[in-house]
Amino acid sequence: MPLWSLATLELPLRFTWKISRNASTTKTNLLVQVRGEKPGAVGFGEAAPNVRYGETPESLRAGFEQLQQAGLGHIRHEEELQELLAVQQPAHALRFALESAWVHLQAAQAGQPVWQWLGAPAPAAAVPTAFTLPIMEPGEVAGFLREQDMARFSLLKIKVNQEAGYDLLREVTGILPGRPLLIDGNEAWQDPDELLRFVERTAALPGLQVRLLEQPLPAAHAEAYRYLHPRTPWPLFADESVTDEADFGDIARQFHGVNMKLMKAGGYRNGLRILRETQAHGLQTMLGCMVETSLGIWSALQVSGLAQICDLDGLLIVRDEPFGLVHEKAGELYAVPAPVLNFPG
Repeated sequence: MPLWSLATLELPLRFTWKISRNASTTKTNLLVQVRGEKPGAVGFGEAAPNVRYGETPESLRAGFEQLQQAGLGHIRHEEELQELLAVQQPAHALRFALESAWVHLQAAQAGQPVWQWLGAPAPAAAVPTAFTLPIMEPGEVAGFLREQDMARFSLLKIKVNQEAGYDLLREVTGILPGRPLLIDGNEAWQDPDELLRFVERTAALPGLQVRLLEQPLPAAHAEAYRYLHPRTPWPLFADESVTDEADFGDIARQFHGVNMKLMKAGGYRNGLRILRETQAHGLQTMLGCMVETSLGIWSALQVSGLAQICDLDGLLIVRDEPFGLVHEKAGELYAVPAPVLNFPG
């Protein structure tokens, strides 16, 4: 029978990670390990709790214990794992950690790369990633860009809110004019016309080049997104608006692209479904992440062959990243062939 274990990862961050709804200097993630019956057979998965959906390390640990009691240790096949997860409905981040650990174990035992086991296209050897500037005082931007050497990234992501968005974008474009930008509002705006006024004002900044605008309004404001869709000069990308129950026909009337995060999708299988639904509806594909170690980012890279844009800088936010499964050079990510790491404790 497989043996499942859970450990806590306390992750100090390299800087204050501030978005429109919260700020933090540390992150607590969870590490799942599953040992197979064959000697040395092991799989790992990472869970990064998402406060937007009420996930906490404590609730994920409780969910893991419930799954253990419900028979997690008796599963033999992925179909059985999926059935158990469907019945128990754990938090999406925990679900991803469990499914990915199992998939990693099975792929290793079959002697296949994870992407091949999943039926996904092969990822590129080097995957360009965006790097994110969190919300900060405008006067701090120049120092942050210099300290983090952000000029080495061909694509930058800027976290914005209503109060500081314009000033942050003015500072970035003044220092790195012409650099393509992903603007992420994290649901900070409530009124679509107010957002359009922000867009109109910001679009006049010299040197501004916007690749996309991600989830500026709350996910519940579907009608407002349908209103914005033909009016915005920047492609609108969905993040929080894409859930398990998402109607992709309607998503296509609201957005021009989708940012899929495996932690939010709750697993490789659902993540691949979302990416393929996105493609099938003529939408652009983006692959994102939470604040994660290189294990979570390594996992995301396994499905990166389906993404047109990758925003996988979560490991670069972590100070003293513990596993070294992905390395960044000149703004590109390079993954080791298979995740091998020491389980805490």
